[in-house]
Amino acid sequence: MDTVGPWELLIIVVVLVALFGANRLPKMARSLGEGVREFRSAFKEGSDPTANQPTNPAGQETGEPARQAAERPHAPSR
Repeated sequence: MDTVGPWELLIIVVVLVALFGANRLPKMARSLGEGVREFRSAFKEGSDPTANQPTNPAGQETGEPARQAAERPHAPSR
């Protein structure tokens, strides 16, 4: 099988515009791109061996009790 040439791409674009209209094609392409992006991130999270390790939401060090982390003075946020 040969690769898709410029004439084949032009025919595909004309058919897509005729079927869906010029206004809906960008919305469809955007949603397709978001779906691919979500799939890739989910696939990456599933294959990452560090993804299942618990995180420290309070910013505490390993083995440090939560009470000590809560008693630390925090820098004012700007």
